[in-house]
Amino acid sequence: MSLDYLKFEWYIRDMNRDLQSRIDNALWDIQLLDHPFYCRWEAGELKRDELTHYAEQYRFFETTLPWFLQHLSELLSPGPAKDLVDANLADEVTPPTHVDLFEAFARFYDASWVSMSPATGRLVDSYAQVLARGPSSALAGLYAYESQGAAIADSKAAGLAKHYGADDDALVFWNEHGSIEGDHAKWTYDALSSLEPDLDEVAFATRFVGEAWWTFLDERELQSA
Repeated sequence: MSLDYLKFEWYIRDMNRDLQSRIDNALWDIQLLDHPFYCRWEAGELKRDELTHYAEQYRFFETTLPWFLQHLSELLSPGPAKDLVDANLADEVTPPTHVDLFEAFARFYDASWVSMSPATGRLVDSYAQVLARGPSSALAGLYAYESQGAAIADSKAAGLAKHYGADDDALVFWNEHGSIEGDHAKWTYDALSSLEPDLDEVAFATRFVGEAWWTFLDERELQSA
């Protein structure tokens, strides 16, 4: 094994360590399962209409995600990063699509079709903004949620089953995400790492989307007051 190859291996290892550190630092104080709204969800303290309003607004994100992944794929040159994003997109849109699965949850809690709230608008726009900054920013923004997604989905499913009377159809969306979001997070991280991104840009995009999610939950919590 050549010295040049060993130096390259050390570089990649150090870069990945630095990349994960910058992501972790960007999110350390806005871990979504620590938000009061999700804490009340886990504890069985939400009212049914809070779940209804949550479903009505979360729907906007869920229906936007395939669009985001498609446009992100189009920004990427053929190669590993594009393949990983395409695999994520395929999971979203292969029937039954994740939008279809989400609608079973939304119907169970009588979600109607409503206008986008201000915080939901900010959330959806945050994805559009990191997409406009380029593929590294878009992947970092995507990872901000996906890195937490499996734990969030598992927590939601457990709370819905234990406290809120959800049937199997209402749970399938969250159970599905509990099982696949770990893969999606790994795919997104690997895609981002392969681009050797600017770490300041990664930190910015991660924090930007992470704060938009926190604000989305703030709005859900304020509506309950």
